[in-house]
Amino acid sequence: MTAQTCPRQHQRTTMEIASLEPTLYTVKAVFILDNDGNRLLSKYYDTGLYPSMKEQKNFEKNVFNKTHKADNEIAFVEGMTIVYKCSIDLFFYVAGSAQENELMLMAVLNCLFESLSQILRKNVERRSLLDNMDGVFLVVDEIIDGGVILESDPQQVIQKVNYRADENPLSEQSVAQIMQSAKEQIKWSILK
Repeated sequence: MTAQTCPRQHQRTTMEIASLEPTLYTVKAVFILDNDGNRLLSKYYDTGLYPSMKEQKNFEKNVFNKTHKADNEIAFVEGMTIVYKCSIDLFFYVAGSAQENELMLMAVLNCLFESLSQILRKNVERRSLLDNMDGVFLVVDEIIDGGVILESDPQQVIQKVNYRADENPLSEQSVAQIMQSAKEQIKWSILK
């Protein structure tokens, strides 16, 4: 019996030690909920954590129920460190492991919020967020990639997102310019 117990104890100890080793994979999930707790955006970076949509939504509902009336900025839910911020009718959440540095997670949250605030022209509310969802996803992807924090400076994120938006050759302005040019060509061809 002793021979069987020792390897298990050794295995558990090495697993516990491995979980405390530093890693670049800091963020486990990012999600934005409305004031009713409904999902507007979510990205989970640890596929083993909540593999199904149902488990993710249950987790989000649990987090929302524990945080939507609280005046804190941090919560510990289901063994996860959660930092969050509320704005008008939106709740922004960044989740990390229980051992994760809260300041790192808060830097991600602040970068996300400030970047979205600039993109949405200080109008950080549900309607505006839904109308600009493509930009919201770009912001999240510029800040975090696969759970690794890439950027924590909102100005850098905005600059990169604007650059990406400029890469699109058929932006609204260029379509309008093409239409105007086509109208002028038609007008000139009729006059000739």
